[in-house]
Amino acid sequence: MKWEKSKGFSKKYVDKAGTILISRTPDQDKEESLEVLNHRREIHKYPLHIFRKRLQSSAKDIDSRSFVVGRLKRFSSIIRKLKRNPLMKLSRMQDIAGCRAVMINYKQAKKLYEEKYIKGKIKHKRIKEDDYVTFPKNDGYRSYHLVYKYKSEKKGKQDYNGLLVEIQIRSKLQHLWATAIEVVDFFTGQGLKFNKGDKEWKEFFKLVSSAFAIIENTPLVPGTPANKKELYNKIKEKEKELNLIENMNKWTDVLRIFSEQSTSKDKCFLLEIDVKQERLTITPFTREEESKAITILERLEKKNKDRKEYDIVLVRADKFEDLRKAYPNYFADTKEFLSKLKHINP
Repeated sequence: MKWEKSKGFSKKYVDKAGTILISRTPDQDKEESLEVLNHRREIHKYPLHIFRKRLQSSAKDIDSRSFVVGRLKRFSSIIRKLKRNPLMKLSRMQDIAGCRAVMINYKQAKKLYEEKYIKGKIKHKRIKEDDYVTFPKNDGYRSYHLVYKYKSEKKGKQDYNGLLVEIQIRSKLQHLWATAIEVVDFFTGQGLKFNKGDKEWKEFFKLVSSAFAIIENTPLVPGTPANKKELYNKIKEKEKELNLIENMNKWTDVLRIFSEQSTSKDKCFLLEIDVKQERLTITPFTREEESKAITILERLEKKNKDRKEYDIVLVRADKFEDLRKAYPNYFADTKEFLSKLKHINP
């Protein structure tokens, strides 16, 4: 496909656009800044393509059952992140482009992280690595994160030098935990992903993360019981208090899925969820149709930017089946998460 070329905007110009977008400036005066943001996202597509291909190849070398997806950060997510972190500069945002590998178990995730990336030979510059498995976040988040700065000497590709791409590597258990949080956030508006929301929900997910860490034989989340029986009892107590199983089953049942027929040529998918209308719409596109998909995405993002019950994402994946695996939160699919909970018995 044809990749967007850089217009040569300076970092100062890009950062100014970011500042305007989170200011009280009337929407009609933000059009130019929105165009800058759109271009900023677009030029990340090629580096994302390169990193996703490498991640997929590396993950498949370890286990053919692994799956990899890539995405550009949504307009609304970028703006929310800038608002949450007023000192952050748009030109330095590290996750505008991101790809994720989900491995069958923790050992495979660790092998991919250490052997293919930490010790592996990559021409692009690694500027950051975070091992949230050995050192879990206080909210219970566990995963491996890497950030790379794209570098190429090839003619025509040097325009992308310096752009950042984030890589996430998770085990299946870690992925189930993270997506369960997103389901709760979407249907309740908690904001748990950003360490906000109800204390009981936050405590429940911290405890469950430690229970999953026990299964994977990795360090527990700080502030959770080291005694397995005590930990499991607390999980069951919170589970009942939150009426968790009934709620999650209800969210899964309420969502009607509308999907157009997909073919093997389809490599990107537009996922549009509307909780108010209780529907998920999936539209597939071939690689050649990606620019059309992006135009639709931009139009719908602008149209629904103030609706909290609405979300949309354009996902690049090799197979339609990988969508449900990689984005169970969009399908409100918590069956596997609930299945794992059943095995946590005091």
